[in-house]
Amino acid sequence: MASSCSLFHSSLSSKSKSKFPLPRHQNNTKFNRPPPTVISCTSSSTYDPCPSTTSSNSNSPSPLKSGRLADENIRDEARRHRSIANNTFSAKYVPFNAGPDSTESYSLDEIVYRSLSGGLLDVQHDIEALKKFDGAYWRELFDSRVGKTTWPYGSGVWSKKEWVLPEIDPDDIVSAFEGNSNLFWAERYGKQFLGMNDLWVKHCGISHTGSFKDLGMTVLVSQVNRLRKLKRPVVGVGCASTGDTSAALSAYCAAAGIPSIVFLPANKISIAQLIQPIANGAFVLSIDTDFDGCMKLIREVTSELPIYLANSLNSLRLEGQKTAAIEILQQFDWEVPDWVIVPGGNLGNIYAFYKGFKMCQELGLVDRVPRLVCSQAANANPLYLCYKSGWIQFKAVKANTTFASAIQIGDPVSIDRAVYALKNSNGIVEEATEEELMDAMAQADSTGMFICPHTGVALSALIKLRNSGVIAAGDRTVVVSTAHGLKFSQSKVDYHSKKIPDMACRFANPPVQVKADFGSVMDVLKKYLGNKTPNH
Repeated sequence: MASSCSLFHSSLSSKSKSKFPLPRHQNNTKFNRPPPTVISCTSSSTYDPCPSTTSSNSNSPSPLKSGRLADENIRDEARRHRSIANNTFSAKYVPFNAGPDSTESYSLDEIVYRSLSGGLLDVQHDIEALKKFDGAYWRELFDSRVGKTTWPYGSGVWSKKEWVLPEIDPDDIVSAFEGNSNLFWAERYGKQFLGMNDLWVKHCGISHTGSFKDLGMTVLVSQVNRLRKLKRPVVGVGCASTGDTSAALSAYCAAAGIPSIVFLPANKISIAQLIQPIANGAFVLSIDTDFDGCMKLIREVTSELPIYLANSLNSLRLEGQKTAAIEILQQFDWEVPDWVIVPGGNLGNIYAFYKGFKMCQELGLVDRVPRLVCSQAANANPLYLCYKSGWIQFKAVKANTTFASAIQIGDPVSIDRAVYALKNSNGIVEEATEEELMDAMAQADSTGMFICPHTGVALSALIKLRNSGVIAAGDRTVVVSTAHGLKFSQSKVDYHSKKIPDMACRFANPPVQVKADFGSVMDVLKKYLGNKTPNH
């Protein structure tokens, strides 16, 4: 269904405070120590956790209005403030869901993707160190960074640096100030199609490369940048992709000057997705297989060559993606929604959202985790089948072609992570047929959105759960939109042209052919407007 290409012949909306909070050691005697040291260095007169270390000597460079010295850029300014820093937080790799007796762990500076048993790894933070600051402190700190240009905290990911990669030098961070994406009140869609007043769409596709993958890739490429500076054997970074991962990887590698290698399934992604890594200078291999075949090959290649694996098997990606969950809480002024619905393919994202929400609960920012829903295309639904079996057995499937091409994955890497997240959030798994997901996408677009087919999968799950009464009319619900609709314009053209075989395309809105004369135009307009009674 995706178009082939001749190149290969095979912002936050949370309410801002009128005053930034004082550092915790100044306004609460509970903490008899300085605040976190890798923090937002603003020039605000009401909150300056990183006071200038420059001398007041008249010979010192004059600060600009931004707080920077005249000869500084934002990295220079961050470097100057860092001279007073003494970072107290840390993170490491541990086996995913390891028992309390496990002693296996690895530094984040090691190149490792699997545990000794062959299982997944997870990034584990020093929660006890983070707990030395209460939930109010973290809420205030994160909120104080929103909308700033201070390096690197202007990013929605790096504004939570202490919870992401606490030990990385800001000089090594590769960021496009990603994240801070719109939380859209889907007022008309919710009222017209679902009878809901509190439906929201988190537009993660409004990002640097047009998908949520930027959130994880800034973290991974930043760590690779660090590894290369540490002289680790990393020549480049590689990934298998159905489109969006390769776009994010190639963009961030291009910004850092790091070679990127992309394995794409031939003729199975949209032209818009294909051209992104090409334009960013990636070395692109178009391979006559599906995503699962590409994934198998990239894992074999990265075990033999000094190419760093960038797929979500690598748990660094999830550290960035979890910040979207924290953003949602920020945008609701730290109130927890009832439901969060996420489309699922390789299944790292559903775990990332759970991890973000869970960290906020564990560190006292909120009191609970929302119920999570993972929605899959019926043509690639191994998690759904596992859920329907009562989580008894997972079996990989042969993924069939779907308009939701980024989740056309039959053997997801993060299956264990997804099951864990859903079990621990009292979660649900749903599926959507091709007609259901395309109809849902068209309905959403008709109310002012312009979503991707994967978001159509998530909306289909919402429709089913709403119709069955599982999700109530008054439940605050967030649907995660994972990519920009412009990447999938051909599927929209095909739908509205009614050119999709065996699909009714019930909400198609094709252009009306009309003769180039006034009478003909007036006739069709009168007919159209006669059916449009204003609703007040």
